[in-house]
Amino acid sequence: MVIAIGFEGSANKIGVGIVRDGEVLANERETYITPPGEGFLPKETAQHHRSKIHDILKRALAVSGVTPQEIDVVCYTKGPGMAPPLLAVAIVARTIAQIWNKPILGVNHCIGHIEMGRLITKAQNPTVLYVSGGNTQIISYACKRYRIFGETIDIAIGNCLDRFARIIKLSNDPSPGYNIEQMAKKGTKYLTLPYSVKGMDVSFSGILSFIEQKARPKGKQKKQKTNEEKWSDEDLCFSLQETLFAMLVETTERAMAHCGSSEVLIVGGVGCNERLQEMMGIMCQERGAKLFATDERFCIDNGVMIAHAGWEMFRSGTRMGWEETTITQRYRTDEVLVTWRDD
Repeated sequence: MVIAIGFEGSANKIGVGIVRDGEVLANERETYITPPGEGFLPKETAQHHRSKIHDILKRALAVSGVTPQEIDVVCYTKGPGMAPPLLAVAIVARTIAQIWNKPILGVNHCIGHIEMGRLITKAQNPTVLYVSGGNTQIISYACKRYRIFGETIDIAIGNCLDRFARIIKLSNDPSPGYNIEQMAKKGTKYLTLPYSVKGMDVSFSGILSFIEQKARPKGKQKKQKTNEEKWSDEDLCFSLQETLFAMLVETTERAMAHCGSSEVLIVGGVGCNERLQEMMGIMCQERGAKLFATDERFCIDNGVMIAHAGWEMFRSGTRMGWEETTITQRYRTDEVLVTWRDD
């Protein structure tokens, strides 16, 4: 029996999770929420994490009923992510590991999402669509690595949605993407947007620039032509979602065909979106494949996914020296040797 504690803080979520041999014992989390129209900056986000981490740690231990003596390994997010928040959480994890005299493991954030998704859904060997605020990747496992078949070549899909939410001044509570999803449900007209699929890769920045021109507040626009159609925020949210998600479904299906896969697993914060799940589900049904997805407890960044991925690493023999317990903003999914899966 192995018990692992995980610390996640790569972006605006700070979380602590505890797992015991695949069983979730605690999943405590707080979100740094900024005013409408504003994003979250690295320095302020790190300050938020530092102010919350002690309370979240105490809550996780209380909920789980686990004592520090019972914990076998301390895990933290090594990257990718924003440097100041990553560093704030890494320092806490290193301190805890030294105080408790426990081994420590730095976990790849993306692989944390994948392994959490596999644990919760019981997917065996899926083609993975990883969609979040900082990442967009189509991934499949082969030969001890999670191979990236396609990805964004500029901004991530979550970043695209967040930035559009700021343009139209949507609330960041509980998240910009969630509020766009709710507005999109009220949209009735589809605005044709640029569709930017480049082989197996996707591009979102041009779409964002195009739709921004349609959403600029009055007074900041150039004089419109009298025959130019005006679009409501609801219609723009609807159009943006439909276009972005269609691109993701197309590239995911192409990866499935290449790998001969019959499973799709959606992970990451944007994976909570019910319309994305619906569109992907239709594609899977047409292919005779199966879709796996989770809810916001495990899609959105959390400490449990870091604890579980660290648990997988630890029980398969992975160990790290103190000199390796650093952070890196650019930590590729395919850099990690997957020691816990059999080919």
